[in-house]
Amino acid sequence: MKKYLLLFLLLPVFFLSQKISKEESEIKKFQRELNAEYRNPKETPLRGDNFTNFKAHPFFPVNLKYRVVAEFTRTENAQPFDLPTSSGKTKAYQEYGKATFTLDGKPYTLTVYQSLDLIKQEKYRNYLFLPFRDTTNGKETYGGGKYMDLTIPKGNTIILDFNKSYQPYCAYNAYDYNCPIVPEENRLPVEIRAGVMYEDIYHH
Repeated sequence: MKKYLLLFLLLPVFFLSQKISKEESEIKKFQRELNAEYRNPKETPLRGDNFTNFKAHPFFPVNLKYRVVAEFTRTENAQPFDLPTSSGKTKAYQEYGKATFTLDGKPYTLTVYQSLDLIKQEKYRNYLFLPFRDTTNGKETYGGGKYMDLTIPKGNTIILDFNKSYQPYCAYNAYDYNCPIVPEENRLPVEIRAGVMYEDIYHH
């Protein structure tokens, strides 16, 4: 009887560990694909010696604390607006919804957007864009903030995995790229120690 009871108690632990490893493997896959993109001469934003010397991005250690399930509220009657970019020009976006989540017991809300140019393409029709800033910017991460790619959720929640956040191309090549500036409403007053770091990228 004790043997069966022990097995019964261990099963939830087993399934929890399986779930965690799946989430971590998804994050590792994201890291591998990002590094592969930057090593690919047809896709990389890097130029010259920066491309030649690139080995891999430095990442914060994977931390599932920064993978949160957020309450998602869709924005009704969203109006197109011009989002300023790093070059001084603008790009057309519309607000798609608000994602509210808890981190270390405190609630935060981020606005999620849709690119009006990208949704014209079939493969990006369900694509959502989440730019954000946090207090690591300018120290361990790019001063202009970071981005996260999402897809339209089916229900009223959305997973925000900051472990999959990355820096805009402008962090590596400000001359060739025109990157949306993070809106003030998406400035988080906390450290998000997850995703891509900015230090020693070319010789890591």
